Amino acid sequence: MKFKSVSAVASVVAISALVLAGCGSSSSSSSSSSSSKKSASSSSAKTTKVAKLTAGGKMKAGTYKLEEQNYSYGYRTTMSITVNSKGKITKSSYDQVNKKGKSKVDDTSYNKQMKKGSGTNPKAYIPKLNKSLTSTAATGNVGSIDVVTGATESSKTFQNYTQQLVQAAQAGDTATIKINNGKKMKDGTYNLAEKNYSHGYKVTFGITVKNGKITKSDYNQVNKNGKSKTNDASYNKQMKKIAKTDPKTYQPALNKSLVKSSDPTKVDVVTGATESSNTFVLYAEQLQNAAQNGNTKKITVDNLIFAE
Repeated sequence: MKFKSVSAVASVVAISALVLAGCGSSSSSSSSSSSSKKSASSSSAKTTKVAKLTAGGKMKAGTYKLEEQNYSYGYRTTMSITVNSKGKITKSSYDQVNKKGKSKVDDTSYNKQMKKGSGTNPKAYIPKLNKSLTSTAATGNVGSIDVVTGATESSKTFQNYTQQLVQAAQAGDTATIKINNGKKMKDGTYNLAEKNYSHGYKVTFGITVKNGKITKSDYNQVNKNGKSKTNDASYNKQMKKIAKTDPKTYQPALNKSLVKSSDPTKVDVVTGATESSNTFVLYAEQLQNAAQNGNTKKITVDNLIFAE
């Protein structure tokens, strides 16, 4: 997701570069997720460099909205993005509000307590996350959105909701996205698949829910012939050598972790496969949202591919 597409037949040098890049910092998409992602290095964050889009549908001009239906600890998330005629996000209005419409940013007591316990608070992380969407992530590059230390859950939620808004913007669908947060998932099978290949592979992902729990998770990366990356012996060997893990190892681990917890936020990042782990969590959250609504329609992600 994170890179521009190349032939599935690559040299050892090309595979090495891909593997090393894949081990770097990433959001949630990933490859956020994502839309397809490119991790932002600290230097790129400082210069607010916007990665060039090489594949995937450009966002259409308009305002796109999302809102949670239920309150958690007295607050719920509301969010909107504004996209200009060049396909760039010019405004982001992510917030957490109470039943009176008051922002958590203005909750002095909450901010003071959270700052003391985690080193950050809504007054700090909400503006920071919004700013990311008008800088490094302006073209929908969800993978460039860093998790704010001390606000991991809110950051991952932000990445998930951004991904869904980007998908709406690509389709030009201005209907408000309604998230039935906190609700029990409805039984059924929920599927998601990326549209575009990156380095010869794209993500397919399905979950099965029974009695409100995820009983099966089938996250995979497949080529144009439907062959799983877990069966790409050359790729697995080279990645194992460099990153100490490979698709044959991390894909089953991620699937097992989701089934065990039934909660995407509790899935641990696999060391050496940060990008794929973040993509897994990003899409797992979107599938969870679909299951909360009981919407079994297959989700097709016109994933964005960005130049390295």
